[in-house]
Amino acid sequence: MAWLIGIIIVVVVLILWYITTYNSLINLRNRVKDQWAQVDVQLKRRADLIPNLVETVKGYAKHEKTTLDEVIKARNTFFSAKTPEEEMKNSGELTQALNKLMMLSESYPDLKANENFNNLQNDLRDTEDKISTMRQFYNDTVLKYNNKVETIPSNIVANIAHFKKEVFFEIADADKETPKVSFDE
Repeated sequence: MAWLIGIIIVVVVLILWYITTYNSLINLRNRVKDQWAQVDVQLKRRADLIPNLVETVKGYAKHEKTTLDEVIKARNTFFSAKTPEEEMKNSGELTQALNKLMMLSESYPDLKANENFNNLQNDLRDTEDKISTMRQFYNDTVLKYNNKVETIPSNIVANIAHFKKEVFFEIADADKETPKVSFDE
């Protein structure tokens, strides 16, 4: 009879452990989604600032059509992303195009002195800082979640319940390079 009570206790403990681990994985997966939503809000805010910035630059840099077209194309590509992974990739391309656009102001003193341009540039810089912070929070949350999915013994529950690793928001190699802008045409 004592062995039956022992088996029941072991089974109850295992069931409680499974439920607790499962709930912990759900909690972390939801945190990952929440953190991505925070990054997404800032990425979309940045994309919303772009049309005003492009219109302001157009007035001063009429012959810089290629750079302006690249920014608009990158923005549209960003909005066409269907998954967080595509959005991360497209965000990097948008960042490169924006860097080129910002470098234009160095060649146009009137543009650089324009109050509207400066306000938009400051808003964009503030948004980029927020994106960086949100990306860090997102990656920290993904790390915690992935660790839980991969480490013993929680990986047993993760495998049974089909929890999958999440993707980090990484900077593409191209985004690490300084953009090259030429004004010779």
